[in-house]
Amino acid sequence: MHQLSVSEIQRNLHKLDGLDIVEIIDKKRHKVKGYFLDSKYMSLIKEFIKKEEESQNLTESLGGALHQYANVSSMEQEKDAWKQHIEEKYTK
Repeated sequence: MHQLSVSEIQRNLHKLDGLDIVEIIDKKRHKVKGYFLDSKYMSLIKEFIKKEEESQNLTESLGGALHQYANVSSMEQEKDAWKQHIEEKYTK
């Protein structure tokens, strides 16, 4: 994988020609700023984004669906259940 700095790209944009993947680095701070991907990968990237969004939506909808079955009185009783369990486990 090729590495180019931000300033190199600003001065010489043609350096990106013919490269598929380039790691963009900040030489002053020694950090990776991001990645340049050739446009031929656009459909693949969109597919990954779509799967990630679907995964997030599924997680959010499941949590919301389960919340309707929550019993408020049980929640109050179980408020510190995990903490109590840990304390009991390690104080014996």
